[in-house]
Amino acid sequence: MVIDGGPITVERYNLISFFGMFVIIMLAWLFSNNRRIINWRVVGWGLGIQIIFAILIFTIPATSNLFLWLNNAIVKILECGSSGSQFVFGRLAYPPGTQDASGQPSLGFFLAFQGLPAIIFFSALTSILYYYNILPWCIRQFARLFNRLMGLSGAESLCAASNIFVGVESALTIQPHIRKMTRSELCTVLTCGMATVASNVLAVYVFFLRDLFPTIAAHLISASLLSAPAALMMAKLVYPETEQPETMGKTIRFHYDRPTSIHAAIINGAQTGMQLILSIAALLIAILGIVALADLVIGFFGYHLNQIFEWNFKWNLASLMGYLFYIPTIIIGIPADDAWKIAQIIGERSIVTELTAYQDLAVLIRDKALLHGRSAVIATYALCGFAHVASIGIFVGGFSALAPERTHDIAKSGIRALVAATLACLLTACIAGVFYNHSSLLFNF
Repeated sequence: MVIDGGPITVERYNLISFFGMFVIIMLAWLFSNNRRIINWRVVGWGLGIQIIFAILIFTIPATSNLFLWLNNAIVKILECGSSGSQFVFGRLAYPPGTQDASGQPSLGFFLAFQGLPAIIFFSALTSILYYYNILPWCIRQFARLFNRLMGLSGAESLCAASNIFVGVESALTIQPHIRKMTRSELCTVLTCGMATVASNVLAVYVFFLRDLFPTIAAHLISASLLSAPAALMMAKLVYPETEQPETMGKTIRFHYDRPTSIHAAIINGAQTGMQLILSIAALLIAILGIVALADLVIGFFGYHLNQIFEWNFKWNLASLMGYLFYIPTIIIGIPADDAWKIAQIIGERSIVTELTAYQDLAVLIRDKALLHGRSAVIATYALCGFAHVASIGIFVGGFSALAPERTHDIAKSGIRALVAATLACLLTACIAGVFYNHSSLLFNF
């Protein structure tokens, strides 16, 4: 991967990312179901909070060092977590190029035995942090920030703050309020779920990229922080509030069933992680199979179209989604040399989940297929979210299970939430692009 060029080149791309922020906001406005009543206070503070976070993370040496420390801590914790899977699965759990205690080499890469077990360990660790009230305290502080500055309801602020740290489980923190939430609030909490990633799944992305992209954990944590206000902003642009939320202007209590002991917390976390990896494995098997079938059908008709019109198109879902996301990829500040490759990965994420997309990004970096380090960094932010088709079923199903009487309203918000979440991830990528420079500690890799 080559250096991105001199200061003029870097500043030019940073300027593209800057204007890209406003293009993304305009796209959200175009998708809005009511453009005349948009709350511009939410938009202004949403963008403002993102910029403040970015200044702290990327330009203040003390904060950058803190994120580098977190990056190294997560990598070390991930190495500790692999001890359990290596004991259970033996050589299957050892990454390629390593050996077990007896000197036997790894059998190669197996996602099921090397990547996914990290989710169990991180789920247990998250449960411990919940038990000792560390995560609830952090979540409450972010919820107060969103509630007071952006003028949002207490329920959607708390859910958005929860999504910085956890996934669909964030619905449990506001369970008593879901039944009475407005349709805009429902769209907002769905968007927040799709635009962010859970800390336990984040561990898998770190596993994919840590050897190729040493500061990947720091950037993923940064992306989680930046995407929460972006999700709130995009949701309120796409689905503005027309009703009176019950918890507007209120700070609501954190709903959490605390385990009776630390042992119970670890057991509950591990069981939750196991359920999650089974769901992820089943989802990957089903979706990748369906995509392969779709590629077969598309390829069959595409072959004949190429013959008739003398085209040279590559007919598959990744290429088609690449065309759809090519312009947005340019807009967020990806250099033209790498835009097509990154566009295909971003488009792929919208269909086959971010797990596959991050794995493919790792392949591009490993094979030196990207010409600019900038491309890898911005792609990391653009992909950091559950903004894919399967998430509609996951989050709509999760929230509907907690409030069955609101299933119709929740389901109706699903597509709009996916659009808003996708735009939120792209906006976060723009923010990273604006602040990208070689002097920042986080961008040197």
